[in-house]
Amino acid sequence: MSESTPLAEVSSYTFEKAVAELESIVQRLERGDVALDESIAIYERGEALKKHCETLLNAAENRIEKIRLDRAGKPQGVEALDGE
Repeated sequence: MSESTPLAEVSSYTFEKAVAELESIVQRLERGDVALDESIAIYERGEALKKHCETLLNAAENRIEKIRLDRAGKPQGVEALDGE
Protein backbone atom coordinates (compact mmCIF):
# COMPACT_ATOMS: atom_id res chain seq x y z
CA MET A 1 0.00 0.00 0.00
CA SER A 2 1.23 3.53 -0.63
CA GLU A 3 0.09 5.30 2.53
CA SER A 4 3.57 6.76 2.88
CA THR A 5 3.08 8.63 -0.41
CA PRO A 6 2.78 12.38 0.26
CA LEU A 7 -0.76 13.71 0.15
CA ALA A 8 0.10 15.95 -2.80
CA GLU A 9 0.73 12.86 -4.94
CA VAL A 10 -2.88 11.73 -4.45
CA SER A 11 -3.86 14.21 -7.16
CA SER A 12 -2.05 12.11 -9.76
CA TYR A 13 -4.00 8.94 -8.89
CA THR A 14 -6.63 7.49 -11.17
CA PHE A 15 -10.11 7.17 -9.72
CA GLU A 16 -9.73 3.39 -9.47
CA LYS A 17 -6.37 3.60 -7.67
CA ALA A 18 -7.69 6.19 -5.22
CA VAL A 19 -10.82 4.14 -4.45
CA ALA A 20 -8.78 0.96 -3.94
CA GLU A 21 -6.49 2.68 -1.45
CA LEU A 22 -9.43 4.35 0.28
CA GLU A 23 -11.14 0.96 0.69
CA SER A 24 -7.94 -0.46 2.17
CA ILE A 25 -7.75 2.40 4.65
CA VAL A 26 -11.38 1.92 5.68
CA GLN A 27 -10.77 -1.80 6.26
CA ARG A 28 -7.73 -1.10 8.44
CA LEU A 29 -9.60 1.48 10.49
CA GLU A 30 -12.62 -0.80 10.90
CA ARG A 31 -10.41 -3.64 12.17
CA GLY A 32 -9.15 -1.33 14.89
CA ASP A 33 -5.67 -2.83 14.98
CA VAL A 34 -3.88 0.40 14.10
CA ALA A 35 -2.17 2.62 16.65
CA LEU A 36 -3.84 5.96 17.36
CA ASP A 37 -1.18 8.09 15.66
CA GLU A 38 -1.23 5.91 12.57
CA SER A 39 -5.04 5.89 12.59
CA ILE A 40 -5.05 9.67 12.48
CA ALA A 41 -2.51 9.75 9.65
CA ILE A 42 -4.32 7.21 7.50
CA TYR A 43 -7.67 8.87 8.23
CA GLU A 44 -6.24 12.16 6.93
CA ARG A 45 -4.95 10.35 3.86
CA GLY A 46 -8.41 8.81 3.40
CA GLU A 47 -9.95 12.28 3.48
CA ALA A 48 -7.52 13.43 0.77
CA LEU A 49 -8.36 10.37 -1.33
CA LYS A 50 -12.10 10.96 -0.86
CA LYS A 51 -11.80 14.59 -1.97
CA HIS A 52 -9.76 13.53 -5.00
CA CYS A 53 -12.41 10.94 -5.96
CA GLU A 54 -15.15 13.56 -5.62
CA THR A 55 -13.18 15.93 -7.86
CA LEU A 56 -12.74 13.23 -10.50
CA LEU A 57 -16.44 12.30 -10.34
CA ASN A 58 -17.51 15.94 -10.70
CA ALA A 59 -15.23 16.33 -13.72
CA ALA A 60 -16.72 13.20 -15.29
CA GLU A 61 -20.26 14.44 -14.66
CA ASN A 62 -19.43 17.73 -16.34
CA ARG A 63 -18.30 15.87 -19.45
CA ILE A 64 -21.42 13.76 -19.77
CA GLU A 65 -23.75 14.90 -22.47
CA LYS A 66 -27.40 14.21 -22.97
CA ILE A 67 -29.01 13.65 -26.32
CA ARG A 68 -31.47 16.27 -27.51
CA LEU A 69 -34.52 14.91 -29.30
CA ASP A 70 -36.65 16.71 -31.86
CA ARG A 71 -40.45 16.77 -31.66
CA ALA A 72 -40.62 13.41 -33.44
CA GLY A 73 -38.34 11.86 -30.83
CA LYS A 74 -35.35 11.55 -33.15
CA PRO A 75 -31.84 12.46 -31.95
CA GLN A 76 -31.07 16.04 -32.91
CA GLY A 77 -27.74 16.67 -31.21
CA VAL A 78 -26.16 16.74 -27.80
CA GLU A 79 -25.94 19.27 -25.01
CA ALA A 80 -24.22 19.43 -21.66
CA LEU A 81 -25.97 17.44 -18.93
CA ASP A 82 -26.66 20.59 -16.92
CA GLY A 83 -28.12 22.39 -19.94
CA GLU A 84 -25.21 24.76 -20.54
